[in-house]
Amino acid sequence: MSDDVTPPVLELVSVTKTYQVKQGMFAKPKPLHALNGVSLKLNRKDVLGLVGESGCGKSTLAKILLGLEMPSEGQVLVDGKEITAGERRVLARRIQPVFQDPYSSLNPRKSIEDIIALPLVVHGVGDSASRAQSVTKMLDLVGLPARVRRGYPNQLSGGQRQRVAIARALIMNPEIVICDEPTSALDVSVQSQILNLLGDLRDELGLTYLFISHNLAVVEHLATRVAVMYLGQVVEEAPSQALFANPRHPYTQALLDSVLTPDPSLSVPETYLGAAYPNPISPPSGCRFHPRCAQLKDICRSMPPPHILGPDGHVDCHLYAAATTQ
Repeated sequence: MSDDVTPPVLELVSVTKTYQVKQGMFAKPKPLHALNGVSLKLNRKDVLGLVGESGCGKSTLAKILLGLEMPSEGQVLVDGKEITAGERRVLARRIQPVFQDPYSSLNPRKSIEDIIALPLVVHGVGDSASRAQSVTKMLDLVGLPARVRRGYPNQLSGGQRQRVAIARALIMNPEIVICDEPTSALDVSVQSQILNLLGDLRDELGLTYLFISHNLAVVEHLATRVAVMYLGQVVEEAPSQALFANPRHPYTQALLDSVLTPDPSLSVPETYLGAAYPNPISPPSGCRFHPRCAQLKDICRSMPPPHILGPDGHVDCHLYAAATTQ
């Protein structure tokens, strides 16, 4: 790599995570590939939306990025430098999470001030006076009045609790924030406020987000790029506007078709995905999506799909490969 090329702030290179799953008292454990060769890049100030059904590997990926799990294979690079098992505290200074449920992610026995200041205490940053100043700054930054610092989580609304969680994540001045469904536990009326806050903080602090969500409308609103995961693999990645305007992978098309419309004259959309999700311990041969694909061809059953790179992303699909060569 030449000196004039700035590496991505975060990069995953062929990351695989395998668990050994017990099948019974006397049976041998079988491998479950939660992640299978995932490669992603986040440039500074990017918002990468990560979408897919439950069980596709999104949360496992988040745990690896937070240092809670180590990949079985592959590399996690921050600013071009590989993060190893012994550098979890270093990783925590640069990458922080905002979890899904603000009701369970905050300690009910701690005051709001203690919750927000905890990362500073863990990393031995500053004294009590400077920590108090930092808490005041964070409360103002996330739009909470200074008086809540002496209160407890049960005295706050769901939206206020999530603002506390965001303040706790930002108090160490991280470069990257992992947002794991940060609005799904909130009332619809509050969700837009939190999303707008995250957008404002990104602009003000130069943050980079990995935004995990099932809500495609939220991803379309906030993300600059979108990666679609299926059964431990990223099957499509593209800029947000391009992906929503022209989804290339059949699974991406099915996800977008599944979005409910506010028009009461229309029925529930049909995705043709079926009710059954493949067994990740024994994934299908060929393309992993082929048992649920409405556009199935014979080659999809036997051959893994090609990895087709484009100027602004990639897609793994036999159908798209055939279409581009015609």
